[in-house]
Amino acid sequence: MPIFVYLILLVIAALGVRSWSKWQARKRLLAAPLTDRQRAIVLEEVPLIRRLPAEFHGPLEGKINLFLNQVQFVGRGGLEVSEEMELSIAAQACLLVVNIDQWYKNLRTILIYPGAFKSHQKQRSGYVVTERETVRTGESWLRGPVVLSWADSEQGALNDRDGHNVVLHEFAHQIDNLSGHTDGAPLMNKGQSFAEWARVFIDAYERHVRAVERGHHTVIDPYGAEGHQEFFAVSVEVFFEKPQALKQAEPEVYAQLVELFRLDPAGW
Repeated sequence: MPIFVYLILLVIAALGVRSWSKWQARKRLLAAPLTDRQRAIVLEEVPLIRRLPAEFHGPLEGKINLFLNQVQFVGRGGLEVSEEMELSIAAQACLLVVNIDQWYKNLRTILIYPGAFKSHQKQRSGYVVTERETVRTGESWLRGPVVLSWADSEQGALNDRDGHNVVLHEFAHQIDNLSGHTDGAPLMNKGQSFAEWARVFIDAYERHVRAVERGHHTVIDPYGAEGHQEFFAVSVEVFFEKPQALKQAEPEVYAQLVELFRLDPAGW
């Protein structure tokens, strides 16, 4: 056997072993429960998890373990990241994917500020580039990181019935990003119709924009009128925290989110 062929086979074998080892490690993490201490923290910090049906608790804990193993939490602005912070954010992120195969494959870092933070953004119009500074409570980038205000993340998790949750919002963007674009059109689950999703969400978004422009009360946060991607993200917040209200106000949007997440929070 020529030496170069032998070397190629060695490389292929090494890659195969590495891939198998990673798969085994992932499998072990997904099968591992949280410790009693970790479980108590999650239930204390994220009351929404208390409503989650028992059949999903095991898968949720496994995905939290996988998430914590994959993601590095970095405190900014002098913040020291605690175990409670990590578990709170991980539990909420994993709730979105607890019953589906989609995963935050591109995410490696979460930046956490004590409170709202300044964000510098560039907008391009032809040859003109405009820079602006805004104050934000969260950001989600296509290939990471996710940036969060802890004050707002903590409050959003503890008040689990007001329809406002910055962690769910930013991780809805992460799920949206998995399609390669942040446009309110995430990857569909098997058997889910993209054409039907587009019809439902475009119609609902246009009604929402008109209602916001007229100053009408809306179940979905008015911020959803900023664009299709924001409409999707705020709809996800309401889907988990005020599911009955969303189901009544926008039954087709609710039904599409049930299909997307394979969850039915209105029945919890």
